[in-house]
Amino acid sequence: MTESAPARPRLRLRVTAAAEGHLRSGHPWLYESSVREQNREGDAGELAVVYDRRDRFLAIGLYDPHSPLRLRVLHAGSPVTLDDAWWAGRLGEAFGRREALFGPLGAPVDTDGYRLVNGESDGWPGLVLDRYAGVLVLKLYTAAWFPHLERVLGLLADRAPGLAVVLRLSRNIQDRARALNLRDGQLLAGELPANPVHFQESGLTFEADVLRGQKTGFFLDQRENRRHVQALARDRRVLNAFSFSGGFSLYAARGGARHVTSLDISAHALRSAEANYALNPDLKAVHETVQADVFEWLGRPGRKFDLVILDPPSLARRETERAGAIRAYGKLAADGIRALEPGGILVSASCSAHVSAEEFWGAVREAADRSGRPWRELRTTRHAPDHHAIFPEAEYLKCIYLQLD
Repeated sequence: MTESAPARPRLRLRVTAAAEGHLRSGHPWLYESSVREQNREGDAGELAVVYDRRDRFLAIGLYDPHSPLRLRVLHAGSPVTLDDAWWAGRLGEAFGRREALFGPLGAPVDTDGYRLVNGESDGWPGLVLDRYAGVLVLKLYTAAWFPHLERVLGLLADRAPGLAVVLRLSRNIQDRARALNLRDGQLLAGELPANPVHFQESGLTFEADVLRGQKTGFFLDQRENRRHVQALARDRRVLNAFSFSGGFSLYAARGGARHVTSLDISAHALRSAEANYALNPDLKAVHETVQADVFEWLGRPGRKFDLVILDPPSLARRETERAGAIRAYGKLAADGIRALEPGGILVSASCSAHVSAEEFWGAVREAADRSGRPWRELRTTRHAPDHHAIFPEAEYLKCIYLQLD
């Protein structure tokens, strides 16, 4: 007869004074360098408790020994038991926020593609959940969620019965996932009749490659800016640079644009833009696709447009790239302005978290000043309501609208 191993004591962490302050202010991350001591080694996905210098409860979160981001906070403040009711309530809060925006799951709506859970900002650190019609895409950014995957799937079955669930994984955790027989693009629940999945956004039909596409299959975070573009597009010739699958192009066409050009270096992206346009036969604008490097194509003297949209991928993936990215945003804006007819509108966006909104907007405004043309600012925008951000590192999206006379 063998004796069972004794239960291990709760994983306990003590942190630096600076980290205590960050956690008390609501910051959801604790880095390895901020851990002063811990009572034992921990496993990925363990619930670890942080105590302050007076041995009082400070926070509890998901521990990941393989990441410099050592703890992702689930709860801070007073002690709490993370039982089934707590988890269900946490998911219910996130779903309730989206129900107020888009209506209940299963109800007829004109938008059934949106973010249901936005990671740390909804209290689910390192996890996002996007809906595309009858499919949920669950993307994980830390291996700390692997031990809790069965619980998450059970909660989704209760809250969203009948919807398929597809697993997407950030590249840095895919090797660890394979050891657990998990893989990127795996169907975890329900049935996926076809891929790409068709969904509705503001009454337009789009496709999302939920198995292999970027992010979770579509750039849902630009919905509000696409709606603004629609309102500006009437009778204009529109350039959608870095068009990807043509989101801005379709909205511009529905807004009454005369001609829309989708410009991207990726042939695959342009085929997706053409497919999305074909899914909406009521769109009347002429739509052309151009495969080229945007930086080179836009930098050459050439065609003129009445509305230029610049939505590049992140130009600063780390802090050391920040200064170069700011210069690149300014150069892009200057080239976009040169392509504008009098009275034309520049819509310039950034998804670089390492470049602040003020730095980005400043680079675009400076480009407008250097153009020597009179200009006025129409608006600036930040995150869509289903992509809200509650701490600085989560704030990545910003956009500015300028009219050049």
